[in-house]
Amino acid sequence: MTVFPLKFKPFGSGYFFADDAGGYFKADAQFLDRYATGRLTAMDKGFLEANGHGFNEIDDPAYLGFAYRWARRLHRPHELNYVILVPTLRCNLACAYCQVSRVNESTPGFDWTDETLGRVIRFLDGMDSASAKIEFQGGEPLLRLDLLEKVRDFARRKFQEVSFTVCTNLQSVSEEAWDFLDAPDVFVSTSLDGNLSTHERQRTANSNDTQQFVSNLSYAIERLGQGKVSALPTLDINKLPVASEIIDTFGRFGFRSIFLRPVNHQGFARKRFQTSGLEDKWNAYHADFIDALIEHNWTAAQPVEEFYFTHCLRRVLRGGHNQHVDLRNPNILGRDYIVIDYDGTFYPTDEARMVTRIGQIDLSVGNLWDGIDQPKLDMLNEESSNSFHPDCLHCPYQAACGVDVVDDLSRYGRIDLPKRDTAFCRRHTAIFDKIFELLYSDDKKVQKSLAVWAGIPQFDPSLAPVHT
Repeated sequence: MTVFPLKFKPFGSGYFFADDAGGYFKADAQFLDRYATGRLTAMDKGFLEANGHGFNEIDDPAYLGFAYRWARRLHRPHELNYVILVPTLRCNLACAYCQVSRVNESTPGFDWTDETLGRVIRFLDGMDSASAKIEFQGGEPLLRLDLLEKVRDFARRKFQEVSFTVCTNLQSVSEEAWDFLDAPDVFVSTSLDGNLSTHERQRTANSNDTQQFVSNLSYAIERLGQGKVSALPTLDINKLPVASEIIDTFGRFGFRSIFLRPVNHQGFARKRFQTSGLEDKWNAYHADFIDALIEHNWTAAQPVEEFYFTHCLRRVLRGGHNQHVDLRNPNILGRDYIVIDYDGTFYPTDEARMVTRIGQIDLSVGNLWDGIDQPKLDMLNEESSNSFHPDCLHCPYQAACGVDVVDDLSRYGRIDLPKRDTAFCRRHTAIFDKIFELLYSDDKKVQKSLAVWAGIPQFDPSLAPVHT
């Protein structure tokens, strides 16, 4: 029998093993010694074959199954179907951690011109996909509702299926804007920074504006429906709210998914906040937050998830879970989604827009007039995969992980650092460590939350295979 190559690392009193397709199990040091020295027993081989880690012949169904699972782990970008549009950089708030250096609401020269709008429409018209997702960012996009309406009207005619997301601070919403948001194909994404005291400190600055935001958020949920409104917190790592306060605040508005995010290192926020050198502190907080959710879910009528942890968990458990653009392998830039800034410039990601705005490195990839700069995109995409990186090759989490070239460029100005020395690797190693700690836990509270987050009726012991 041929055994697929296994990667391993210490795990509890034994070792954790995984293959290239993401199959995993736990075993002791004696098995590791037998595997490393080529002395596998019949019992070892039986376990490995039964669990998809080995095969007998090239046309063996076990081999074909492994190949299928491996292929499912790889992200295959399709045609362009996701566009982030920035019709204005003007904003009616002055958030302390603004990532793209918005300008004041009254500042001229930071909106699409009529010519830029025409070019955006022409660009959308040239897309080949039958369906599309269009996301409006800013600044505060509702300040140019007229531009949003023109894009939406065209996109509805162009695409067979289309949805729109408006990323708004919900601070000041006109009746015309509410009417725009009423449409069934329009969704709202806003910011709710943990608890209301943190939100006020970082965003609204005074109690009157905080209450106005709370009123608008409550009204949005009531008028548009819970499923059409999402909120995300951005947290200062040096002033982190108590986990239970975040869970309670989001629960008060009916949110069952919380996407914890530290202040972004890629943008102007790094000038006012410490955004590097705190990875261990953030990872510990995130792990404690997961534990707090597990305690909450044990008795809660409606369970709550941390979005990114759930996303990583599902990537561990099955291939093909590539919907989140921040964690894919290979993570090809500029293929199935693109960002168009207020001045018509193309960026491969919104983070690349932030890096360029602060003058660190120009990661723009063309513009509406000259087209996409394919040679520059090709250069960025040379390191878009973790499949061949020497550090990743030996990591048992490789199949579930990904790569983020823009984050490396932003933090280190280079992309050739050993992966283990990058914030991206340390963050995801901590997340996957936590996932497997929980998968191999006998705690019923843990198993209840894992089942909810994995989308299964109840925890299945086969999710924690052990070779004894």
